[in-house]
Amino acid sequence: MPSDSRATTAPRIHEIASNLRARIDAGEFPPGSKLPSTRELSEQYAISAQAIARVVSLLKGDGLVEGRQGAGVFVRTWRPLVYRPQSEFRRKPPTVDIFTNLLESEGRDGSQSIEVKTCLPSESIRQRLQLAEGERVAVRRRTSYVDNQQPFATDDSYVALRLVEGSEWMTPGSVERGTNQVLAELGCKLVKALDEIYVRMPRPDEVERLGLRAGTPIAELISTGHDRDGHPVQVTSCILPGDRHVIVYERTAPQEEGE
Repeated sequence: MPSDSRATTAPRIHEIASNLRARIDAGEFPPGSKLPSTRELSEQYAISAQAIARVVSLLKGDGLVEGRQGAGVFVRTWRPLVYRPQSEFRRKPPTVDIFTNLLESEGRDGSQSIEVKTCLPSESIRQRLQLAEGERVAVRRRTSYVDNQQPFATDDSYVALRLVEGSEWMTPGSVERGTNQVLAELGCKLVKALDEIYVRMPRPDEVERLGLRAGTPIAELISTGHDRDGHPVQVTSCILPGDRHVIVYERTAPQEEGE
């Protein structure tokens, strides 16, 4: 049996993990397939079962594989939802909200849970909305579920409470025609958005809310919607787990005169 001290096996463990990643990427082990057993991998790489367990732990941390109790280790199936921020301003039927439109365009099934509350905003939200200190906001906290009711994303929208208090925007649950339409009816039509994307590791509350596996990064898309006068109306923070989404932006070059 080969020596298996941590000092001598650490480089080898990372080497084996890299090799298995390459084999997965090359399609030798396609999504949903089972990896060889610990014994088989131990024999293939001439290293102990304990070392293979550490290799598998690295791959789990990368989000490439998952263990199923009593069944083995499987390559994770990745079926991302294509998130298109530009779709927010595209014309849709008046009774279809943004999330429903997204699911229909992808041919997926899903649902949302939506709660509404009021609170004092964080400093970053306060500054983006250009609110006075102490001014309260209304928040719509959405958690989206796709396919087998897996939590896929969160989408929290913040608006100055004075703009929406007593309106349908404050209704828990889905608003059929969409809350952006409600804002437009209140005289706060969103015509422009400034999007910021931050890629980072999730905070503990985000891990719990989305049921994230260890090692899963997230993209946070913070979108500040402005009205026709350029005033910020709404800030929306979307948390998009990296193993469940592809963010697609569509750009069109401006036409020159005469073209």
